[in-house]
Amino acid sequence: MWDILFRYADAVGMIGVILILIAYYLLSVNRMSAMSMSYQWLNFWGAWLILYSLFFHWNLSSVVIEAAWILISMLGMYKVWRAGRTVEKRHYSSDNTL
Repeated sequence: MWDILFRYADAVGMIGVILILIAYYLLSVNRMSAMSMSYQWLNFWGAWLILYSLFFHWNLSSVVIEAAWILISMLGMYKVWRAGRTVEKRHYSSDNTL
């Protein structure tokens, strides 16, 4: 089983790279907002997939940047979620005042 995981580590890592590059491209051409949950998820899963490949092809500096990327993405997801809840609360409270 370990051989199978090792064999596909590079392919999994490349999928992660593609996800992060897609997110960055879409952000750069104004097709996606940094405050969208999809942008945050693309970065989060891309970093996890790259991190997976790094467990088989160890590089400490790359592990550190991918771990930071995951944490920053999680912070971004939290901010997007909080912003959505704030909008919902404002909308809900304005509906109740009618």
